[in-house]
Formats: sequence, structure tokens, C-alpha cells
Amino acid sequence: MIVDERMVAYINSLDAGNTQFLNKIEQQARRDFVPVIRRETQSFLKVLLAVKRPMKILEVGTAVGFSTLLISEYAPAGCHITTIEKYEKRIPVARANFREAGREDMITLLEGDAMEILAGLQGSYDFIFMDAAKGQYIHFFPEVMRLLEPGGVLVSDNVLQDGDIIESHFAVERRNRTIYKRMRDYLYELKHNDSLTTSIVPLGDGVAVSIKTEG
Repeated sequence: MIVDERMVAYINSLDAGNTQFLNKIEQQARRDFVPVIRRETQSFLKVLLAVKRPMKILEVGTAVGFSTLLISEYAPAGCHITTIEKYEKRIPVARANFREAGREDMITLLEGDAMEILAGLQGSYDFIFMDAAKGQYIHFFPEVMRLLEPGGVLVSDNVLQDGDIIESHFAVERRNRTIYKRMRDYLYELKHNDSLTTSIVPLGDGVAVSIKTEG
């Protein structure tokens, strides 16, 4: 963990929670070992949505649709969410969850490789939530920047890799070194790109919040 476990437990103990349906999806996902955003990150995302009040939202990485539905609960009425998922076994579960929640009209689920789908998207989004394969963030970045409108918010989850990001290359397990290098490159780009203002927050497994420069 990147934050003291007792502190995280205390912060989460204060949380008012989600709807009964979201709680059900989260519990099932955890039983099935499907990754969902951590409780403290959920709270942070709710605040960002309340501040920005986005109407055109893009999510990269749907899984079973928990974060998609969380966003749909706290984004303004009339917003639309486009979400991308590649893993075939999770897509029907996500669709079923959207249908049961009665949110099919406000969610478009695009199936397939995110890199290919991002390249084919047109228009712009005022809020993008990046929660896919961490080693691909740096590859998605050019298309994400193209799609993010001036003044838009980019939220990138799981960017500190349970603390591995601060270790030396040789201290990281060999199987994780490619992801480690790509994530360090991604964070450097977020912090040094002239078109972004970025804060990296040690919350959950690390969240980067970036605002695209106006104009």
C-alpha cells in the first residue's frame, strides 16, 4: 500500500457508501477477483465529478461496469458515458449490469482493443477516466489528448503500482519492469506536457488528475 493501512481503514470507515445496486456489483466483482476502484478513490472520483459536472465522458476500461455506473450516479443528468472494454468475458456482465440499473440509454459500451477504438473516435470529451491496462497508458496518451477538450479533466487510476514506482529498476520484479518503465514515462509526460496541469495524488493506488490547458 502507498498509504498507511490504518489511515485508509479510518478514511473508508467514514464513507457513506453507494447505492445498494452498486454495493452488490462491487461485492460480486471482489468475489470474482475482478478489479474495481478502491473505496477511497471512489470518493475522490465523486468529488471530481461534482466539481467538473461533465456531460461527455469517456472511460477506458469498463470491466463489469462498476465505475461506469458509479460515474453515471454522480455525473449530471443528461450526460453520456462512452466506455471501452476488450475482455470478452466481462462485456456481457457489464451490459447486464447497465440494463439492470436502467442506464443503457446513457452508456455506450464499445467492444475491442482500446488503441484501435480511441483512434477511431471523433469529437471531444470533457472528462476521461483511464482505468485500463497500466502498461498501455503511455500508448493511449496521444489519442486521449486529441479527444480531451480544452478545460477537460483526465483522471488516471492506479499510477503508483503499490509503491513500486519509486523503486529502482532492479528492485522491481522482472515481470513488472516493462509496466514500471511505461508508467514512469506516462507520469513524466503528464507532469511535463505543456498542455496539461497535473497533480499526482497518493490515494488508493495513486491517482493522477490532469487539466488540459484552455485554448
